[in-house]
Amino acid sequence: MDTTISQSVDQACRLLLRPVAALLMKCGVTWKQFSDLSKSVFVEVASREFGIRGRPTNVSRVSILTGISRKEIKHQRDLLLQKTEAKPGKTNDATRLLSGWHQDPLYSDGHGAPLTLPERGPAPSFETLFQRYGGDTPFQTLMKELKSAGTVEFDERARKVVAKSRFHMPVPMSEENIRFFGSNLFDHARTLEDNVSGSGKQRRFEGFAVDDRVDPGAAKEFHAFLNERGQQFLEEIDEWLNQHRVSDDNSKFVPIRLGVGLYAIDGQLPEGKQS
Repeated sequence: MDTTISQSVDQACRLLLRPVAALLMKCGVTWKQFSDLSKSVFVEVASREFGIRGRPTNVSRVSILTGISRKEIKHQRDLLLQKTEAKPGKTNDATRLLSGWHQDPLYSDGHGAPLTLPERGPAPSFETLFQRYGGDTPFQTLMKELKSAGTVEFDERARKVVAKSRFHMPVPMSEENIRFFGSNLFDHARTLEDNVSGSGKQRRFEGFAVDDRVDPGAAKEFHAFLNERGQQFLEEIDEWLNQHRVSDDNSKFVPIRLGVGLYAIDGQLPEGKQS
């Protein structure tokens, strides 16, 4: 790859991955889990979208495209055929501790319900649970993280700890919002990828209006203006789409998915290394 193009790709990836990394860490996902997931996606995309004359890509070509060994590609394809998510490798310390709390008979009631544990003392206690499953995170650091996220509840008076969640999510959010993040980022990125690479049959509409020298006092007015005008535009698009919607009992053709997305821009590009 040309050096200039390679640097541009690195820069684009660093920008693209920042919001992804932020969301994943808020959900308690580690870099290792993301690494394993990205390997699977690389194999899946290379297999399905880079074949010649519409055929699935063979293992050798997938290996060349992804840099992944043929043996590992076969393994990843087997996992994809199972239609179940591969079990993650290293989980974060908080999730590992919570898993042990729910599964270890010493710390649960045998039905998956975690016991209320004294903070300190012999097993079963939170102290011994931490020693067994807490990893290399300091005790007080992990306790503070769990309490701040509402993952555990600590009774100061009785000095007892109660598990409130099976999984640790540093920033509470709904499953619907997480799926919304993924699907909308996919739609936007797919349009950009098609337009930038020229891989689409025709260029899709895509544009933006941004200025980095705006008076900070105008931000509130801008968002009000955008909310009003943007909503008007989306309602017009929604009306057009409804007029062209086919009935559920249609059997003449397979319906397609069309739409448009709008989003606000607020804030400078991140500082630091971008290439």
